Amino acid sequence: MNTNYKKALQHPIFEVVSRASEQLNVSSYVIGGFVRDMILQRDFKKDIDIVAVGSGIELALKVASLLPNKPKVQVFKNYGTAMLRFEDTEIEFVGARKESYHFESRNPVVENGTLEDDQNRRDFTINALALSLNSKTYGDLLDPFDGLKAIENKTIKTPLDPDITFSDDPLRMLRAIRFANQLGFDIEESSLASIAKNKDRIAIISGERIVEELNKILATDEPSIGFLLLYQTGLLQIILPN
Repeated sequence: MNTNYKKALQHPIFEVVSRASEQLNVSSYVIGGFVRDMILQRDFKKDIDIVAVGSGIELALKVASLLPNKPKVQVFKNYGTAMLRFEDTEIEFVGARKESYHFESRNPVVENGTLEDDQNRRDFTINALALSLNSKTYGDLLDPFDGLKAIENKTIKTPLDPDITFSDDPLRMLRAIRFANQLGFDIEESSLASIAKNKDRIAIISGERIVEELNKILATDEPSIGFLLLYQTGLLQIILPN
């Protein structure tokens, strides 16, 4: 898929990121929620995720140096990420990576990777969409998992085997239900069955993260839809036992 969405990249930060990437000789892409919401024509949240095939921290520092107000860059070395605020938007930078998981933890072992590796690790196909910020392909959409088709069909689907996706990071089960509730989408059949199959894995997720997702479901227009899915998959009985 090489549809061009250059017109969508109106926020001035994208031109600066593109220029910084060229100076550092790294490739960069905007990925995830911004791209999804742009295609859905929803107002994007005031945060943008940038993935660099290289050091996300170096890219953030270079971007900050090119901005007129020279914003402070928050660096999170343990995670290989950095964040800066420009105008009223938070921009987070991360290096492209691949991940592997231990069964008892949702915290991955992280290695440097390609854009493809980074898209593989995304939770859902609608969140694996990326737009190129590179000068020769600026605005091109990279959609290896048919995320556009999932948006057209209003479907929540994992990029890889749902059993692996949900077992690796069980919080994604709650996120699937939350996104379905927020967007008015259906969870694809095998992904929904996998949530029920892997429901007991939710035990490794902290109470704080669970409450955060429940609050987002409660904030939707019809939270009863989300809670019905929680009940049907067996998650509700684990999260809120009698």
